[in-house]
Amino acid sequence: MPTAQTYADEPDAEIPRVRRAIAAQFPRWAGLPVAPVGRESTSNTMYRLGEDKVVRFPRAAGSAADIAREHTWLPRLAPALPVAVPVPLGKGAPMEGFPWPWSVYRWLDGENPVPGRITEPGRFAEDMAGFITALRRIDATDAPPSYRSEHLAARDGATRSAMRKVRAEIDAHATTAAWDTALRAPVWQDPPVLVHADLQPGNLLLDGGRLSGVIDFECLGLGDPAVDLIVAWYVLPAGARDAFRTAVAADDAVWARGRGWALSVALVELASYRDTDPVMAATARHVIGEVLADGEHTR
Repeated sequence: MPTAQTYADEPDAEIPRVRRAIAAQFPRWAGLPVAPVGRESTSNTMYRLGEDKVVRFPRAAGSAADIAREHTWLPRLAPALPVAVPVPLGKGAPMEGFPWPWSVYRWLDGENPVPGRITEPGRFAEDMAGFITALRRIDATDAPPSYRSEHLAARDGATRSAMRKVRAEIDAHATTAAWDTALRAPVWQDPPVLVHADLQPGNLLLDGGRLSGVIDFECLGLGDPAVDLIVAWYVLPAGARDAFRTAVAADDAVWARGRGWALSVALVELASYRDTDPVMAATARHVIGEVLADGEHTR
């Protein structure tokens, strides 16, 4: 089922409203069944439309603002990437009771990975590296900045604030030391590259243990390639990280920043969702534990 209400001003996007929206704006699909999607999402409420489509309604104004980005860039990315990505099929307009645009996409089959429990971690690490490398090579002319395009130092205040809020749930001393180490890593000096910027379990699809699709490109844009390395701590077990690091050609500085990004994002998510989204909170706790257990931050 879709996640419970997370935002105070989150509009109603229940099945009757979805059916009315489809009938009014995409009448050719009006007779198709509508069913909730089991995947959790903090950004969108999602419904399966027939067998091969999914409807996504933004849960907050920020997510609504990113719809144009996906409709512009996903058709450009799809031919150049080694796995499937969502294909936009229609952009819905705001309507009574729902103030933002919304979208219909091609449905992608697959299972979300369970963090740290990948059946073939070595092959999955290769798959992830292949996706990230292919994304970096795409012509990024006119691409906007990524949602996560800032330097790590710009996240210092928010990260330390999150640490204070979840202090009782973490090893505060070790977490602070790991974050301080990440901040000392040299910043990215080369031109920015295309990054997905949110390679978390809920945005990855597996088929037979292999990466088969990547979804939710709301954060897509130009940024530091280290941002996409968060998958090493969000999903991969420790034993597969070296192979992944080699495959993405991450030097010491990029790797250190990637670890810092994973820690910062996880801390902010834990502070934000621990009372409203148990799945996101559990993933965040896992990531923090993986970063601290990594041992690399002490070198």
